[in-house]
Amino acid sequence: MFRRREAVPFAFVAEADRFRSNVAPPPRRRPSASQLAGRTLIGLTVVAGLVGSLLFGLPALEAPVSPKAPSQAQESGGR
Repeated sequence: MFRRREAVPFAFVAEADRFRSNVAPPPRRRPSASQLAGRTLIGLTVVAGLVGSLLFGLPALEAPVSPKAPSQAQESGGR
């Protein structure tokens, strides 16, 4: 029914591995002073937020300390 097409030669695939382009990409543009300042401020803001959350979060993570010594002294002294 359907006619079989000719086999595709795969020599071009082997040649593609050896192909090197002689076109170099353009050099990267250096960021301006305002871009560097903006990136620095964003980085400092992120670091300050992490440090602040750590400082405010550590007291909440501590186990509550119950005063056991005075209650034991009162119980033993009453008997």
